[in-house]
Amino acid sequence: MSLQDKAKATAKNVEGKVQEAVGDMTGDPKTQAEGKAKQVEAKARHMTEDVKDEAKKIVND
Repeated sequence: MSLQDKAKATAKNVEGKVQEAVGDMTGDPKTQAEGKAKQVEAKARHMTEDVKDEAKKIVND
């Protein structure tokens, strides 16, 4: 995983956690859901990059 891609995914995860927390504090279910969705997107990005990394290892071995 490139450092830049990892940083973007991590930033998206943090953004989602903050947004979810704001939704919790304000009682806004839409904001909570959007925050959770961003966290899921970040997790998917991390998984995609992990698969790419493993594929590169296999090809290079």
